[in-house]
Amino acid sequence: MTISTQDRPEETRPPYDAFARACPSRTTLEHVMGRWGGLTLSALHEGSFRFNELRRRVDGVSEKMLSQTLQALERDGLVHREAQPTNPPRVDYELTPLGREVADRLLSVVHFVESRMDEVLAARERYDATRGAR
Repeated sequence: MTISTQDRPEETRPPYDAFARACPSRTTLEHVMGRWGGLTLSALHEGSFRFNELRRRVDGVSEKMLSQTLQALERDGLVHREAQPTNPPRVDYELTPLGREVADRLLSVVHFVESRMDEVLAARERYDATRGAR
């Protein structure tokens, strides 16, 4: 039997509960688990990138969305932005130690999903065949 967080004595409750509506971890989870956040963190796991290099690596992300994603991840302490006073200005992005930990875990899921895509695609075909093509 699983005891919900709310039913636990206060001293044994985790400090944050993502299942609680007001938990601040939800916002960070949105940043990390969203399409662009997850792909951006995964790409930065490869090393430091300039903005346009990162935009090319995360194929399909718009300039505006990448900028918003990087700002959110920087605010959450997952990405470090370093602006160098050169002409033209050079800005590099890299993972913080916390961001690297998060990206390590994300990449495990990414690699697992990639390795099982044949099964996923077959399941989609079966689903579509029984419910009509979409």
